[in-house]
Amino acid sequence: MTKVVKRFIAGAVCPRCGEMDKLVVYRQGEKDCRECVSCDFAEETLFSQPSAELETRANRDLDKQPIKFVDAGVKK
Repeated sequence: MTKVVKRFIAGAVCPRCGEMDKLVVYRQGEKDCRECVSCDFAEETLFSQPSAELETRANRDLDKQPIKFVDAGVKK
């Protein structure tokens, strides 16, 4: 038997009692569960696999060119 590790979801609001920072998530077998530690709300679901990373300027495949540093010839 494996130990169930429950993690709090920061900033999450319980859909039943409206309390913030009271929801925990954990995996039980093949099901993903969330429950409120303040009221009796509990839900089992199958969360889909994480989607692909969103395309941003940082991860787009752009025409990349090396940067050339030029000696400005700073005199002391």
